[in-house]
Amino acid sequence: MSESQPPRPSVRPAVALAFCLVGYVALVIAGLGLASLATDSDVISAPGIGQSPGAVGMLAAAAAFAGVLWWVIRLRHPAFGSVVFVIAATYVAYVIVTGLAVTIEAADIAAGLAVAGRLAIGWPGAVVAAAALVAGWAGIALVRTRAGRPRWPWERRGD
Repeated sequence: MSESQPPRPSVRPAVALAFCLVGYVALVIAGLGLASLATDSDVISAPGIGQSPGAVGMLAAAAAFAGVLWWVIRLRHPAFGSVVFVIAATYVAYVIVTGLAVTIEAADIAAGLAVAGRLAIGWPGAVVAAAALVAGWAGIALVRTRAGRPRWPWERRGD
Protein backbone atom coordinates (compact mmCIF):
# COMPACT_ATOMS: atom_id res chain seq x y z
CA MET A 1 0.00 0.00 0.00
CA SER A 2 1.45 3.35 -0.95
CA GLU A 3 1.59 6.36 1.34
CA SER A 4 -1.00 8.26 -0.72
CA GLN A 5 -3.76 5.78 0.01
CA PRO A 6 -5.71 6.16 3.26
CA PRO A 7 -5.50 3.25 5.70
CA ARG A 8 -8.20 0.65 5.31
CA PRO A 9 -10.86 0.60 7.99
CA SER A 10 -11.08 -2.36 10.34
CA VAL A 11 -14.09 -4.61 10.72
CA ARG A 12 -16.89 -2.86 12.58
CA PRO A 13 -17.39 -4.10 16.15
CA ALA A 14 -20.98 -5.23 15.54
CA VAL A 15 -19.93 -7.36 12.57
CA ALA A 16 -17.00 -8.83 14.48
CA LEU A 17 -19.28 -9.63 17.42
CA ALA A 18 -21.80 -11.40 15.18
CA PHE A 19 -19.12 -13.53 13.50
CA CYS A 20 -17.42 -14.39 16.78
CA LEU A 21 -20.61 -15.21 18.66
CA VAL A 22 -21.65 -17.67 15.97
CA GLY A 23 -18.13 -19.09 15.94
CA TYR A 24 -18.08 -19.39 19.73
CA VAL A 25 -21.36 -21.31 19.87
CA ALA A 26 -20.24 -23.61 17.05
CA LEU A 27 -16.89 -24.28 18.75
CA VAL A 28 -18.53 -25.08 22.08
CA ILE A 29 -21.13 -27.41 20.57
CA ALA A 30 -18.51 -29.23 18.50
CA GLY A 31 -16.00 -29.32 21.34
CA LEU A 32 -18.44 -30.64 23.92
CA GLY A 33 -19.77 -33.21 21.48
CA LEU A 34 -16.36 -34.48 20.45
CA ALA A 35 -15.02 -34.51 24.00
CA SER A 36 -18.11 -36.35 25.19
CA LEU A 37 -17.65 -38.90 22.43
CA ALA A 38 -13.93 -39.30 23.12
CA THR A 39 -14.35 -39.70 26.89
CA ASP A 40 -17.60 -41.70 26.63
CA SER A 41 -19.18 -39.51 29.30
CA ASP A 42 -22.01 -37.01 29.52
CA VAL A 43 -21.39 -33.30 29.82
CA ILE A 44 -23.88 -33.08 32.71
CA SER A 45 -24.31 -36.35 34.52
CA ALA A 46 -26.90 -36.17 37.24
CA PRO A 47 -29.80 -38.57 37.75
CA GLY A 48 -33.18 -37.25 36.68
CA ILE A 49 -31.81 -34.18 34.91
CA GLY A 50 -32.92 -33.36 31.39
CA GLN A 51 -31.29 -31.18 28.77
CA SER A 52 -32.63 -27.82 29.95
CA PRO A 53 -29.86 -27.03 32.49
CA GLY A 54 -27.22 -27.47 29.79
CA ALA A 55 -29.14 -25.28 27.37
CA VAL A 56 -29.70 -22.57 29.97
CA GLY A 57 -26.03 -22.66 30.97
CA MET A 58 -24.96 -22.43 27.34
CA LEU A 59 -27.26 -19.43 26.76
CA ALA A 60 -25.78 -17.72 29.81
CA ALA A 61 -22.25 -18.45 28.61
CA ALA A 62 -23.04 -17.09 25.14
CA ALA A 63 -24.60 -13.96 26.66
CA ALA A 64 -21.58 -13.41 28.90
CA PHE A 65 -19.23 -13.98 25.97
CA ALA A 66 -21.11 -11.49 23.80
CA GLY A 67 -21.42 -8.87 26.53
CA VAL A 68 -17.77 -8.85 27.56
CA LEU A 69 -16.46 -9.16 24.00
CA TRP A 70 -18.67 -6.22 22.97
CA TRP A 71 -17.24 -4.17 25.83
CA VAL A 72 -13.67 -5.11 24.80
CA ILE A 73 -13.93 -4.57 21.04
CA ARG A 74 -15.59 -1.19 21.36
CA LEU A 75 -12.39 0.21 22.87
CA ARG A 76 -10.33 2.39 20.54
CA HIS A 77 -7.47 -0.11 20.30
CA PRO A 78 -8.37 -3.30 22.22
CA ALA A 79 -5.52 -5.28 23.68
CA PHE A 80 -5.24 -8.99 23.01
CA GLY A 81 -4.79 -9.54 26.73
CA SER A 82 -8.40 -8.45 27.23
CA VAL A 83 -9.43 -11.89 26.05
CA VAL A 84 -8.76 -13.02 29.64
CA PHE A 85 -11.87 -11.12 30.75
CA VAL A 86 -13.91 -12.74 27.99
CA ILE A 87 -12.74 -16.21 29.04
CA ALA A 88 -13.35 -15.60 32.76
CA ALA A 89 -16.86 -14.20 32.31
CA THR A 90 -17.88 -16.98 29.94
CA TYR A 91 -16.50 -19.75 32.15
CA VAL A 92 -18.01 -18.39 35.36
CA ALA A 93 -21.43 -17.80 33.75
CA TYR A 94 -21.49 -21.33 32.34
CA VAL A 95 -20.55 -23.02 35.61
CA ILE A 96 -22.78 -20.96 37.91
CA VAL A 97 -25.90 -20.80 35.74
CA THR A 98 -25.75 -24.49 34.85
CA GLY A 99 -25.36 -25.35 38.53
CA LEU A 100 -28.33 -23.14 39.43
CA ALA A 101 -30.42 -24.68 36.66
CA VAL A 102 -29.64 -28.17 37.93
CA THR A 103 -30.50 -27.06 41.47
CA ILE A 104 -33.87 -25.74 40.31
CA GLU A 105 -34.71 -28.74 38.11
CA ALA A 106 -33.65 -31.35 40.66
CA ALA A 107 -34.87 -29.35 43.67
CA ASP A 108 -31.64 -30.39 45.33
CA ILE A 109 -28.83 -27.98 46.10
CA ALA A 110 -26.32 -30.80 46.51
CA ALA A 111 -26.96 -31.97 42.93
CA GLY A 112 -26.47 -28.44 41.65
CA LEU A 113 -23.23 -27.98 43.54
CA ALA A 114 -21.94 -31.36 42.38
CA VAL A 115 -22.66 -30.58 38.73
CA ALA A 116 -21.13 -27.10 39.03
CA GLY A 117 -18.02 -28.59 40.61
CA ARG A 118 -17.66 -31.22 37.87
CA LEU A 119 -18.10 -28.58 35.18
CA ALA A 120 -15.57 -26.28 36.84
CA ILE A 121 -12.75 -28.80 37.22
CA GLY A 122 -13.58 -31.19 34.39
CA TRP A 123 -13.27 -31.14 30.64
CA PRO A 124 -16.56 -29.26 29.96
CA GLY A 125 -15.25 -26.12 31.63
CA ALA A 126 -12.00 -26.41 29.70
CA VAL A 127 -13.88 -26.72 26.40
CA VAL A 128 -16.00 -23.64 27.18
CA ALA A 129 -12.89 -21.64 28.15
CA ALA A 130 -10.92 -22.77 25.08
CA ALA A 131 -13.76 -21.82 22.74
CA ALA A 132 -13.99 -18.40 24.42
CA LEU A 133 -10.23 -17.96 23.97
CA VAL A 134 -10.30 -18.75 20.25
CA ALA A 135 -13.45 -16.78 19.41
CA GLY A 136 -12.57 -13.83 21.67
CA TRP A 137 -9.07 -13.58 20.22
CA ALA A 138 -10.56 -13.64 16.72
CA GLY A 139 -12.96 -10.83 17.62
CA ILE A 140 -10.16 -8.63 18.89
CA ALA A 141 -8.05 -9.44 15.83
CA LEU A 142 -10.91 -8.56 13.47
CA VAL A 143 -11.32 -5.14 15.05
CA ARG A 144 -7.58 -4.40 15.25
CA THR A 145 -6.62 -5.58 11.77
CA ARG A 146 -6.64 -3.14 8.89
CA ALA A 147 -6.52 -5.77 6.19
CA GLY A 148 -8.37 -5.57 2.92
CA ARG A 149 -10.09 -8.30 0.99
CA PRO A 150 -7.93 -11.09 -0.40
CA ARG A 151 -6.74 -10.55 -3.98
CA TRP A 152 -5.26 -12.73 -6.67
CA PRO A 153 -1.74 -11.77 -7.81
CA TRP A 154 -3.00 -10.40 -11.15
CA GLU A 155 -5.38 -8.04 -9.31
CA ARG A 156 -2.45 -6.32 -7.55
CA ARG A 157 -0.70 -5.08 -10.66
CA GLY A 158 -2.47 -1.71 -10.66
CA ASP A 159 -1.52 -0.91 -7.05
